[in-house]
Amino acid sequence: MTDPDRPDEDPVNAAQAGEPVISKPYVMPDDPEEDAVEALKKEAAESRDKMLRTLAEMENLRKRTSREVADARTYGITGFARDVLEIADNLQRALDAVPAEAKAAADPGLKALIEGVELTERSLLNALEKKGVTKFDPSGEKFNPNFQQAMFEVPDPSVPAGTVVQVVQAGYMIGERVLRPALVGVSKGGAKAASVNEPNGAA
Repeated sequence: MTDPDRPDEDPVNAAQAGEPVISKPYVMPDDPEEDAVEALKKEAAESRDKMLRTLAEMENLRKRTSREVADARTYGITGFARDVLEIADNLQRALDAVPAEAKAAADPGLKALIEGVELTERSLLNALEKKGVTKFDPSGEKFNPNFQQAMFEVPDPSVPAGTVVQVVQAGYMIGERVLRPALVGVSKGGAKAASVNEPNGAA
């Protein structure tokens, strides 16, 4: 039910009736609100900070990815290289099994076989070196547990204690990492080794 005494609230009807319609005041674009400049400056600073952080994160990601790709190229063949080392060991054992006298007095057929095994071993080591795998022999060096594994001690007073006097199995590096430590015998030395280093006049 409509109240006949209630005025018409329809703005269209009101406009038609000649009454003005009141709306919110219009703010010109060049008339900024209070504190608008400070708010824009703060927003710009926050956006700049976020952008710099994002750029730094992207640069770190790029460097980390480059490092991981380089490591994958260098160390990706680690498992395969370890398997190939067994072949190199067997070739070396085959060569060591032939005494020097037998090599010198061998018939042409045996000499050709020995030379073939030596050539195969050299080719294998060269192929490993191309992939960053290098052989090392620590004979005469001070024992280093990071690169060598001591198998036994040798009581040898002629060399300082802790010196590698025998290499049971050569070690291998891949890049800057130890692929396989060398198995070595280390001199025990001791008091007799100390007396060797004494001046001649002390005797």
